[in-house]
Amino acid sequence: MKKKLLYIIFGASLATAQVDLYPVEDFFGGGIGYSPMYISLDSIPGSVSLTKLGLDPTNFTTPFVLHGGEGFAHITGRWRIGGYAGIGTSRISTVPDIKLYIDKDSTGTFTAADTSVSYSGDFSPSLEAKFGFSLGAATVEYVMPVLQDLELSAGALLGLGHVNITVDQHTGTPKWENAFSSVYGDVDSTGTFYYEVADIDGAQSGGFSAANMPGVMTDLSGLFFNFQPYIAVKWQFLDRMGLRISVGFNKGTIQAGRWYLNGRVPISDSPKTTIQGVTFRTMLYLGL
Repeated sequence: MKKKLLYIIFGASLATAQVDLYPVEDFFGGGIGYSPMYISLDSIPGSVSLTKLGLDPTNFTTPFVLHGGEGFAHITGRWRIGGYAGIGTSRISTVPDIKLYIDKDSTGTFTAADTSVSYSGDFSPSLEAKFGFSLGAATVEYVMPVLQDLELSAGALLGLGHVNITVDQHTGTPKWENAFSSVYGDVDSTGTFYYEVADIDGAQSGGFSAANMPGVMTDLSGLFFNFQPYIAVKWQFLDRMGLRISVGFNKGTIQAGRWYLNGRVPISDSPKTTIQGVTFRTMLYLGL
């Protein structure tokens, strides 16, 4: 009986030596590590327009993943600050069926009155759309200790987000020199463009149209303030390494008219767009 009692006391002393059951009173230190963020977005911006183009937005990666890094440090009491930066992309593509038609009723679009046949050649266009999301933000949180090596915290991630939608429409085989050719006309050694017109007087008051090209790429982008409240669990399983998991809700809004074409031309009639969804973030960190 005495031996059994000694074994129990010895085992209990080893367990308490491995894990401290009491939360710490003084906080110090910090950590840094790789932190992927998974976002279940309510919708992808421009999904309706992409569907009209012949693409299926539901084929974008779900949940959307941002690959990034995160760091944190205690400042005073139970308050902790930090930072997060991440970026992610997802692509969808298709090769549509083609119909050739003759515009018999001169409407400018295909109607039942027009004659059409299926295209059977080898140069069908390919369509591709890419959605990108980047985020840089600061974090502020309040720590609630549970055990010596286990903590709960509640906080918020605040910063700037940037999204862009790139649509690439291409046919044929791309060539290096063609990628640098002018779409408006010939260019001489002085950099002057020579644009062919049917009526010089009429062209003086008109605009310019691009020539037929084997490929066209359009990039739409928007910048917004991003807010993400969350709760987190932090487990220090080694002296200098731990695991942190957080769950939150991301919210950001691009106001109407704040989208840009190719990063510089504002699109005045662009709609108000909300970037929101439930988030799940993991972090394997080095530190205290």
